[in-house]
Amino acid sequence: MTALPFSHRFIVFDVDGTLVDSQHTVVHCMGMAFAGDGLPVPEPVAIRNTIGLKLEVAINSLLPEPDEARAWQLVEGYRRAFFALLDEPGHEEPLFPGTLELLDALDHPELFLGIATGKNRRGLRRVLERHGLEPRFHNLKTADDGPGKPHPHLLETAMAEVGAEPGQTVMIGDTTFDIEMARAAGCAAVGVSWGNHAPEQLLAAGADCVIDHFSDLEQHLVRMGGGCK
Repeated sequence: MTALPFSHRFIVFDVDGTLVDSQHTVVHCMGMAFAGDGLPVPEPVAIRNTIGLKLEVAINSLLPEPDEARAWQLVEGYRRAFFALLDEPGHEEPLFPGTLELLDALDHPELFLGIATGKNRRGLRRVLERHGLEPRFHNLKTADDGPGKPHPHLLETAMAEVGAEPGQTVMIGDTTFDIEMARAAGCAAVGVSWGNHAPEQLLAAGADCVIDHFSDLEQHLVRMGGGCK
């Protein structure tokens, strides 16, 4: 059996903006939900800034005035728009370049892969099934599993399931919510530059580094013990 080339044995990925290019889907469905409820549609940049949060939290932050009951109403509108869009024959949510190659490279009997996302389980499974990715991951943590990002709950429960310590775990994500969750759980954090939050935001939130392509990740994991620079 080939030894692991780096100390981390549990690698957890965000989905939207990290593995899957879904920005246009989220912006479209949020717009449909707000317009369908007679509300002004938030600016795309405002919507993108909330991606990664639990849906009800993201929506409540986008309302002119916070209103939890209204937010839950809009959640239903968003989900209707989301699943209708996914069923359209021409709809695409491509994987970011290098995703499959990276997952192939991380296929090792002593290495665990996980997902921690703000999506609910039904939505996550639809996306993973479309790309044939679900069998690649040892566990899936979603908005249905307890407090969402940046609370550390998703990472803590994921680590417990595979028997990994915080020092053996690294979170890969595109938003400050991913980085803050990792830091709150005592884990390493790697940001990606192609997602919803800017690299400087990710570094300010505590990312060990920000990568520009998945091909860079392996070498960074090897060097993480001495700093991911």
